[in-house]
Amino acid sequence: MNDDRQPTALDLPAAEPLPPQTRKYFDLCEEKLGMVPNVLRAYAFDTAKLDAFTAMYNDLMLGPSGLSRLEREMIAVVVSSINRCWYCQVAHGAAVRQLSGRPELGEAMVMNWRMADLDPRQRAMLGFAEKVTKSSAEVEEADRQALRDAGFSDRDIWDIASTVGFFSMSNRVASATGMRPNPEYHAQAR
Repeated sequence: MNDDRQPTALDLPAAEPLPPQTRKYFDLCEEKLGMVPNVLRAYAFDTAKLDAFTAMYNDLMLGPSGLSRLEREMIAVVVSSINRCWYCQVAHGAAVRQLSGRPELGEAMVMNWRMADLDPRQRAMLGFAEKVTKSSAEVEEADRQALRDAGFSDRDIWDIASTVGFFSMSNRVASATGMRPNPEYHAQAR
């Protein structure tokens, strides 16, 4: 089911016609996901902004990293939960459910990640993500060292911080514009 309402509370129609590259990307989303995520539809009014957003997202979430896709999605949900971003909690909670095969994990990430059945590495990662989200200026060398002690490389620490930063930005845009999660997300991987 595709929700044809505007993806946000703002009246920003998609560029018409969409450039061929953008149309191809949207068609690929439709093929692989069964929908075009509303976050992409929201950015379609300005394809330069859409391209910048997708390039950063794809690099952080799908590019080479010492973090698994699941770990990156877990960070996205924890940050989004702290920021109370409805769109990202729903969308990335569904991704955690799907990637983990554990619906309860996706729910715990949204509700209270500390109650989830996590290993020490994941707890260290999410504790750091929480601190960066709430009070990044208070991060000290001891916080980075705790990640190293949990098995993360300095590159991994960069990736954790970058993922937190990206979702902190996108949470604020999504919340401020009234971005609606696609209805399909609610039923996925349950």
